[in-house]
Amino acid sequence: MNEEPTQLLASVRQFGIQLSATPRGARLARLLTVEQLRSWELEYVAEPAAHIVAELAANAVTHGRVPGRDFQLAMSAAGGTLRIEVTDTRGDRLPRAGHPAAVESGRGLLIVEGLARSWGVRPGPVPRKTVWAELALS
Repeated sequence: MNEEPTQLLASVRQFGIQLSATPRGARLARLLTVEQLRSWELEYVAEPAAHIVAELAANAVTHGRVPGRDFQLAMSAAGGTLRIEVTDTRGDRLPRAGHPAAVESGRGLLIVEGLARSWGVRPGPVPRKTVWAELALS
């Protein structure tokens, strides 16, 4: 199948899963991202998407973890954009990208910032927050 990426995305593709807020859950999120993108024939964005998911899932497990509560990974591909969302249950802790020399954490979001076309945080519903990032599918 040698269709152009825009032809492959004529419809919206969606994926979502709930994972344990553990290092194992974060690793699984990255692996599932790669496999899902392969199944959508979007291998060409699998590497940057996997890096973004790894960082956002690690943040959810490290900074957004509440014992007994999971985090969610969601992806959608439509209109030339891949959107990645990671939702955790610590809406009171909003992430900020830090300057590597100035802080001990926040470097992962610098990676996300460098790979993604855009990223941000959507608060709520209480007690949740969603950190999202978008990649161009071109």
